[in-house]
Amino acid sequence: MAPRILLARHGQTEWSLLGKHTGRTDIPLLEEGRRGAKLLGERLHRAPWSGLEGVEVRTSPLVRASETCALAGFGDRASDWGALMEWNYGDYEGLTPAEIHADRPDWFIWRDGVPGGEALADVGARADKVIDWARSADRDVLVFAHGHILRVLGARWLGLDPSFAARIRLDPTSLSILGWAYGSPAMDRWNDTGHMEV
Repeated sequence: MAPRILLARHGQTEWSLLGKHTGRTDIPLLEEGRRGAKLLGERLHRAPWSGLEGVEVRTSPLVRASETCALAGFGDRASDWGALMEWNYGDYEGLTPAEIHADRPDWFIWRDGVPGGEALADVGARADKVIDWARSADRDVLVFAHGHILRVLGARWLGLDPSFAARIRLDPTSLSILGWAYGSPAMDRWNDTGHMEV
């Protein structure tokens, strides 16, 4: 079996609800986010996943991801990994796009980056580390992380430039699966929030 990566974005936080760039600030989940994490866990513990026995689990060490992981029922199997942390937004941490556009009307994060923060190429290099780890053994992996790093991970899995992540949305508490089609990397599932529709 060729390895797959199952991606779980963390649940809703106050800053994600407001559209603020939330990089390294350790924001807790809202009650809605905790509920979503539990629903995601219930889904992953039913068929066809049935608890994902044998899957290796890693999580960003930031509380919004690690709490999502724990509430979904995978905390006891997970290892923290700094490679899964969100993009370091530097001077734009905690700002909304509208606030940034007040000073830089044409600013686009996927093209222009963030002053005082992490370069998109460096986010891509971290995503490549995750992919190398995922492909290192004959087993699936499950990661709990953040919107932008997971979008970059999706782009890099497909062999595309990290900036392709601008074209693939990812909602809080979503489930995505990166797999294979005809021997090439493919997206099996993306931004699936069906478990939230109960």
